Amino acid sequence: MSYDVIIIGFGKAGKTLAGALGSDGKKVALIEKSSKMYGGTCINVACIPSKTLIEEAGRGQSFKDAMDRKIDVVNALNKKNYDNLADNEKVDVYTNTARFKDSKTVEILDGEDVKEEFTSETIVINTGAKSNIPGIEGIDTTKNIFDSEGIMELDHQPDSLVVLGAGYISLEFISLFTKLGTKVTVIDRAEHVLIKEDKDIGTAVYDDLVEAGVEFVSGTETTKVSNDGDSVVVETDNATFKADAMLVATGRVPNTEGLALEKAGVKLDDDGAVAVDDNLRTTAENIYAVGDVKGGMQFTYISLDDFRIVHDQLKGDGGRTTENRGAVPYTVFIDPPFSKVGMTASQARKKGHEVLEGKVPVKEIPRHKVNNDERGVFKAVVDKETDKVLGASLYGKGSEEIINIIKLAIDHDIPATVLKNNIYTHPTMAESFNNLFDV
Repeated sequence: MSYDVIIIGFGKAGKTLAGALGSDGKKVALIEKSSKMYGGTCINVACIPSKTLIEEAGRGQSFKDAMDRKIDVVNALNKKNYDNLADNEKVDVYTNTARFKDSKTVEILDGEDVKEEFTSETIVINTGAKSNIPGIEGIDTTKNIFDSEGIMELDHQPDSLVVLGAGYISLEFISLFTKLGTKVTVIDRAEHVLIKEDKDIGTAVYDDLVEAGVEFVSGTETTKVSNDGDSVVVETDNATFKADAMLVATGRVPNTEGLALEKAGVKLDDDGAVAVDDNLRTTAENIYAVGDVKGGMQFTYISLDDFRIVHDQLKGDGGRTTENRGAVPYTVFIDPPFSKVGMTASQARKKGHEVLEGKVPVKEIPRHKVNNDERGVFKAVVDKETDKVLGASLYGKGSEEIINIIKLAIDHDIPATVLKNNIYTHPTMAESFNNLFDV
């Protein structure tokens, strides 16, 4: 069967592209190997379920009630995403594994057997990423060890949890389970959390998590895991730890297994991601890669922008690229959230900028009294010569919202002086900009 476009994977970029092209009258095949992944990683096993759990925990809900709410939200969004495309008469949704036969032919598998073959002049790879599981002795045979997806499927709350890794994903679960009342011990190779971020921010986050009861075992290598009954025993070069469960949160890697990319002439980069150019074309000119499978920042909104780039290649003037999408903000949904866009002062100096640095402790922002939360600090970086905003690191309640204002300032060359002199509503966290950018 022939299609105008074949999309492998139901993630944000792929599903949005399928819907847009289908509405334009193009015949589209979208192939997803699991019905549990209709809508993609974000809504099923990542952003939406984890943030729902975090929100419910913040409201004081029990573990069971938080999990029940998470299940309801995920099921509703999974069905909505499937229906949105299945109801589009130009889009055919297949729940099968797919692999390449050549650069213009995709095989649909039923188990190990080829069920059908589809052809298209344009194919999009959108297969996402999967958990990176380190090669620790016993990790494949020890029970009650979970990755970031499995930990959200627990049917009971562990009294104690060992977390391997202290990256962004890890920190969210550390904060979540601590708030729910689980005793959390974190084992990490690094000497500190958020080592690539502003030092003041990293210290504040660490101190607040320790104050909340988290135990950090830093600069430590895990060598072996095993069971003692139902408990997980974690052996390290520092000491041995025992807990009801273990979370392995050591990053995610592009999911390319089984695609037979070599038959399509699609090459991987040194990190195992699908290699793409600025227009998201792979080494096979008619094949694109979007979302996490192409490497780089693993955010849903990057995947959405990947859709815009590919759609512009297919239907527009081709002007959108990965190089002109502007500054990319992100938030780590710990309690309180940490958000960043652009550079830290240290990063800016390394790039040759003479910088001015603004700093406002959250306890000096009037809104903190209303929020009843004085934790955190806001920092901003400004080029001394040009007054251009170079970046901001915001650790505090509401940062996930107001960081987007600073992205706009960076992208549209709005001077720091404008942010300083702007009128903001009161009492809000955004009015801190009057002081933060008074550098």
